[in-house]
Amino acid sequence: MNNIKSNEKELSPEQREELLRALKARFEKNMDRHKGLEWAKVQVKLEANAEELWSLREMEETGGEPDVAGLDKKTGEYLFYDCCAETPRGRRNVCYDHEALESRKEHKPQNSAIDMAAAMGIELLTEEQYRKLQKLGNFDTKTSSWVKTPTDIRKLGGALFADRRYDHVFVYHNGAESYYGVRGFRGSLRV
Repeated sequence: MNNIKSNEKELSPEQREELLRALKARFEKNMDRHKGLEWAKVQVKLEANAEELWSLREMEETGGEPDVAGLDKKTGEYLFYDCCAETPRGRRNVCYDHEALESRKEHKPQNSAIDMAAAMGIELLTEEQYRKLQKLGNFDTKTSSWVKTPTDIRKLGGALFADRRYDHVFVYHNGAESYYGVRGFRGSLRV
């Protein structure tokens, strides 16, 4: 599904600098999302991982506003989540996965959440990650986001999505082939 060659996943020096500036500014503006973490250490990791930088740029370019959402103390990896207020604009109007896309006979969306995430080198947020994100702020108050769906639900044709309404996080189900202008997906990336 991902037809991009690895050398195409490298940013120019200008793109790297622009992205690092944007990530640093967002990191410093939202310190409550990553208490106790230092930008200098995050930057060292980013500069050593060109492919992950490329993925973060993809997240940025599609409106995700990626930011550090934590540190996995076991692996030492920083966790980046899409932290835009509403589901990313460049990733809306998609069904859940390729199987769902192929099942539509007419009015097919352009893409699926799972295929787009794979092409970007990221993962859909799990329900647990989505709930963690919602503890960092109020997200998806007007939109909704597909979340990684358990295999048993997907085998029966369904998929899960989540949003925040009435100051609560709700997780719902829908047919995996459905798509809406206000539903997209949020991604995660480990660096």
